[in-house]
Amino acid sequence: MLLGAFAVWNLVTGWAPAREEYPEQGLVVTAANGKPVWSKLGATGVDFAYLTAVEGAQTRDAQFEANLEGVKQAGIRYGALHHFDICRLASDQATLFITSVPRDPAALPPVVQLDFTESCTSRPNRALILSELATFLNLIEAHSGSPAILLLTPEFEKEYLVSSAIDRTIWLERDWFLPDYSARPWVMWTANSARRVDGVDGPVRWAVVRK
Repeated sequence: MLLGAFAVWNLVTGWAPAREEYPEQGLVVTAANGKPVWSKLGATGVDFAYLTAVEGAQTRDAQFEANLEGVKQAGIRYGALHHFDICRLASDQATLFITSVPRDPAALPPVVQLDFTESCTSRPNRALILSELATFLNLIEAHSGSPAILLLTPEFEKEYLVSSAIDRTIWLERDWFLPDYSARPWVMWTANSARRVDGVDGPVRWAVVRK
């Protein structure tokens, strides 16, 4: 039984979609992942990395600057991720993002993660959410110089139908199975949120790009 459980654990934490179907694969990291050894990650199949930069309007990820330096030195393509907080003003969140994430023409488009958190129980109406998102996107895209990517969790998309209202590249999440909950085709997919890779502490969200 113990060997069987270990085999299942290895399967779950080691699985990723086939490279033949998804040649470009990468990960999302936060401060919870410690101090990644980026040179090792680059040698083990990480094509790109999204670095969590900001949570809402008040919190900078403690590891963002170190991760940014490390990923550049390793030659891995990189971008910044902002965790949007529907309980905070979009303008305040954009200010924190702009002051935290350097303008960099070499960076991948910024990602805006849209989900619900325990710290914010409010559920504003759809019109307000879409308006705030538009404000936020206008501000950070003027800073970054490229259209943002929207990372939509199933619960958030069900509540607000963002993908049918805002024309941006879509990133969806569903472990092991293809996601199908957005109004428009996805381009990026979190295929395994529990993957473990050599060179980083704890599980990471492993993502792929559709060809």
